[in-house]
Amino acid sequence: MKIVVRNSSSVQPAEPTWSGSMPLSEFDQIGVVTHVPTIYFYRPPQDWAAPPCRMFETLQSSLSKALVIFYPLAGRLRWLPGSRLELDCNGAGAQLTEAESDATLDDLGDFAPSPEYADLIPQVNYSTPMAEIPILCVQITKFRCGGVSLSCNVSHAVVDGQSALYFLSEWAALARGAVAGPPPVLDRRLMRAGEISDRRSEFGHEQFDPPPLMIGETSNDGERRKETAVALLKLTAAQVEDLKREANRTRADGGAASVKRPYTKYESIAGHMWRCACKARRHVAAQPTALGICVDVRKHVRRLPPPPRKFFGNVVVDVIARGRSGEITAAPLGYAAARIREAIDIVTGDYVESMIDYLKGLEDFSRLQDIKAPGTNDGTFYGNPNLGVTSWLALPLHGLDFGWGKEIFMGPGTHDCDGDSLVIPSSDGDGSVTVAVCLQDSCMEDFKKIFYEDLPI
Repeated sequence: MKIVVRNSSSVQPAEPTWSGSMPLSEFDQIGVVTHVPTIYFYRPPQDWAAPPCRMFETLQSSLSKALVIFYPLAGRLRWLPGSRLELDCNGAGAQLTEAESDATLDDLGDFAPSPEYADLIPQVNYSTPMAEIPILCVQITKFRCGGVSLSCNVSHAVVDGQSALYFLSEWAALARGAVAGPPPVLDRRLMRAGEISDRRSEFGHEQFDPPPLMIGETSNDGERRKETAVALLKLTAAQVEDLKREANRTRADGGAASVKRPYTKYESIAGHMWRCACKARRHVAAQPTALGICVDVRKHVRRLPPPPRKFFGNVVVDVIARGRSGEITAAPLGYAAARIREAIDIVTGDYVESMIDYLKGLEDFSRLQDIKAPGTNDGTFYGNPNLGVTSWLALPLHGLDFGWGKEIFMGPGTHDCDGDSLVIPSSDGDGSVTVAVCLQDSCMEDFKKIFYEDLPI
């Protein structure tokens, strides 16, 4: 697929905005210091009239207006001592690119994330100084059939998924000529640590410990170098309900709490994926394995005032479910779901405040950061023998209309790290889901086979 860039420009806020240094919260400082891509595909409607240049102009003018409201996205990050990040709200602007492709939308098949589509996504070069990298990069690509893709690459150090999607929905509203909704809450002090308390000693925060290695290995370097493959696996609403019933039928706690708190859709699907990955990777029974879980903690934060729903930043934590492959695969689905439930249940108001205090006491964040730059991708790795399953089930993913209708597909952008996976709800709202999973090429076919063969009958 050949992509030709026709236009690329920096888009500044349409009006002067607040300028200055914005300290980031402790939650902004940890995890993957990278840009997270998402991509939307649109088919041309029957009455398609807007030429590509008009679409680009619409995006450009509406983005300029949106950056007045969401002005942190027009700034730049910079490093401080101790590997801390700070946001410079300087109005430097977001990057907007216009491109054309010689392919049609039908050529893309099921839209599975693939390195083949990398040119549809604005690339970010982390080998350049941090202060020169746009926080938000957008690309619109017109296909030969008249359809388009819109991809957004936004810094995860500045926003989490909930915040990024709120920005996109407000930007789309402005592009359609609609009135913007409630403004985001930009004050990061709502999630910054105060004085360090005794809470930091109440929890171990094992999520910051290195995940398990393959038995006999002293590093994960060998696993990192192996070729990977990506698959989109569909589960119907009936299959999802079957997994939930099976997980709750085989509860590890004997079913005592099944009526009060049945396992959720996520816990059941993630448990199924964990079991399938252990089998497909052909682990020995004693192999330690972990499953990484991303938890939105907005409802758990005990702050006065608490962070509102439109808080703009990162309010997510990672927790870890652990086990041994032999136990995960030999036991019924309820066992894996129970391990996942135990990890999620750790996240309480006290836990969140303890984590903030723990991070506040660190002098150097470098060991907790995974920087996606050439030659520096040496942070936390949730590939073999581990898995990371991120839920997008509660995010407002679908229905993004910039004036040319709603998308026909929305998904992650490039997705090439072993063990990285997402659970995405159907755009139809019918209860079905799509699992986007990246695994080593040598075990992907086995995983796909086991994924469907092990579904409850």
